This record gives sequence, structure tokens and C-alpha cells, in this order.
Amino acid sequence: MPTKNVIVGSAVGLHARPAALIAQAATEAGVPVTIATPGGTAVDAGSALMIMTLGAKAGSEVVVESADEAVLDKIASLIEQDLDA
Repeated sequence: MPTKNVIVGSAVGLHARPAALIAQAATEAGVPVTIATPGGTAVDAGSALMIMTLGAKAGSEVVVESADEAVLDKIASLIEQDLDA
């Protein structure tokens, strides 16, 4: 399955607001999307709570995975933005 390594852009990391926005986009996409820290266990990107359990801080690298390239690009793009601004 295609993956993309991205850097967390939100100043607060993947915390409440950024996680909620990413989870909403992943859920609306209708295809499985996962996010993981390098070497870590992947979590369902459709769950804000699961995203927050990653503990990814601003500047951290995460790996996004999805069979749908367009969805993969969209979620990766969201992670790279400062969604808490």
C-alpha cells in the first residue's frame, strides 16, 4: 500500500483540533487511512483519539498510508499544515 512520510506542521502537534480535522477528512474519504510514527504501530486516521495517542509533536515525522493516492495526498497535506492556527 502507498505510504508518505510527512512532518507535523501544527504548533501543538497532532493534538485535539488538528486530530479532529484530520479524522474528519479521513472518515469523509471513505477508504482506510492509517497514521504511524516511524517504526510504530499504525492507527486509524478516522479516529481523533487514536491520532492523539501517537503523541506526535510539531516537527515530528509520521507515516501516512492509504490505497487511494488522492486520499493519501490530502491527509498528508493536512498533517503538514498548522491546523491549530
